Amino acid sequence: HVQLVESGGGLVQPGDSLTLTCTVSGASVDHWDVAWFRRAPGKEREGLSCLSRPDDSTNERKTYYKDFVKGRFTISRNANNNTVALQMNNLSPEDTAIYYCHALDSWGQGTQVTVSA
Repeated sequence: HVQLVESGGGLVQPGDSLTLTCTVSGASVDHWDVAWFRRAPGKEREGLSCLSRPDDSTNERKTYYKDFVKGRFTISRNANNNTVALQMNNLSPEDTAIYYCHALDSWGQGTQVTVSA
């Protein structure tokens, strides 16, 4: 049974940075894809970034970013803590949303990020 718990959200000002953490239990972040999504007020949930499991042939991991977060957001994993982080820089009010992580068909409860002056 996989459980995901997001943390690190909060209220920040435009231009600030924030790091979200997804703590995974019941599965290893080393072996599965883990992705970050968000749902802004009044909008559909949208994907942001994904960190893939190792390729079966090359053992290579890949990272994917939606265009609107490229250069601002960075996804990373910590195998020791079994966590996947999302570093977010230069935040704007348009980044205000509930942020979720996803792995193995499971979702966390989300963490609220609010960007406001």
